Amino acid sequence: MHCSKEELINRIDYIKAAPKQTGTIDMIVCRPATNERKELSQAELDIKLGLCGDNWLSRGFKKSADGNAHPDMQLNLMNSRAIEVIAKQPERWKLAGDQFFVDLDLSPSNLPPGTQLALGDAIIEV
Repeated sequence: MHCSKEELINRIDYIKAAPKQTGTIDMIVCRPATNERKELSQAELDIKLGLCGDNWLSRGFKKSADGNAHPDMQLNLMNSRAIEVIAKQPERWKLAGDQFFVDLDLSPSNLPPGTQLALGDAIIEV
């Protein structure tokens, strides 16, 4: 069961209060196949494959002219506070389809395109 629009509105200040400078990775999820999710305790990122074990490359991207995966769209991040409010239960977070759930302000004003973030030893770019 998801939250109601009213519940979301009532919790918006909590979501917006996510840290702006330093956040935490609260959950990592890979998608080994369509409609499959696997929660990971650690992850390996590869410059060509994205999140190792994820089907990003083989799944492709239906909006690209050739249907191939877009190299600038390897990873998905979602605000942990937002998914906490929406999904209610941590075991339902992975159903969102995102890979990294982070307690960090992901707004464009806080992380404009080109911003680099450290995820463990890896550096990713928004």
